[in-house]
Amino acid sequence: MKTRLTYGCFAAAYYLSWGWFAGVGVLVNLLCLPLLLLPCRERLGPAMRGVVRGLFRAWLLWFETSRCLRIRWRGFDAPLAPRTIFVANHPTLLDATFLLARLPDAICVFKPALMRNPAVGPVALLAGYAAGETDIDLIRDMAGRVASGRSLLIFPEGTRTKTGTTLGMLKPGYALVAGRARAAVQLIVIRASADLVPRGRPWWRPPAILPAWVELTLDRRWEYDPARRTRDLTVEVERRLSEVLDAS
Repeated sequence: MKTRLTYGCFAAAYYLSWGWFAGVGVLVNLLCLPLLLLPCRERLGPAMRGVVRGLFRAWLLWFETSRCLRIRWRGFDAPLAPRTIFVANHPTLLDATFLLARLPDAICVFKPALMRNPAVGPVALLAGYAAGETDIDLIRDMAGRVASGRSLLIFPEGTRTKTGTTLGMLKPGYALVAGRARAAVQLIVIRASADLVPRGRPWWRPPAILPAWVELTLDRRWEYDPARRTRDLTVEVERRLSEVLDAS
């Protein structure tokens, strides 16, 4: 009986976290809609990324306070270098929110459908996030932004890891961006409860075991090397990520 009651309390906190996320998200995006009409909206990018970072930090604080989700950070104690391409595996729906709360002035790539969503798109557009699949125009755009001083968060799998597997096939777009921007690549390894909103599981179904957990580890870093081929970099990153995940 006590176990069921404890789970029920954690499940209530889990649902409240999504209610908080949706309510605040819709409100902020509605407030941002008029700002999209400004001719100089690009200047709002740094401030809006700061707003996003602050909101996601507040959401993480809610998880920490309610204890329905235990978040462990490994290797994030020292300041993170700017002009870096942060590459991570993608086991849960929440991965981007965790990392955008910690990374320095980072942008990310959204699916085009999300950018058209009025509950998400206005803030993403004002923050300077990009939309699209991996193509040459997107690579040039991202490389230019990284070269100008921003960081880039990207999930090379393109979507959440397929249930029952540890890692999907990595797309090489991030390595092409790194080459054009002459930027370093930093690997982040994410491990999480198996049923913490993985691919194919709706967000409204809480994990079977609560509190759930997620661990984010700052792993190996590849500095820019003009002699390194794009293919060699992608092979090294995929090999390292597979080794770490298979060993866990």
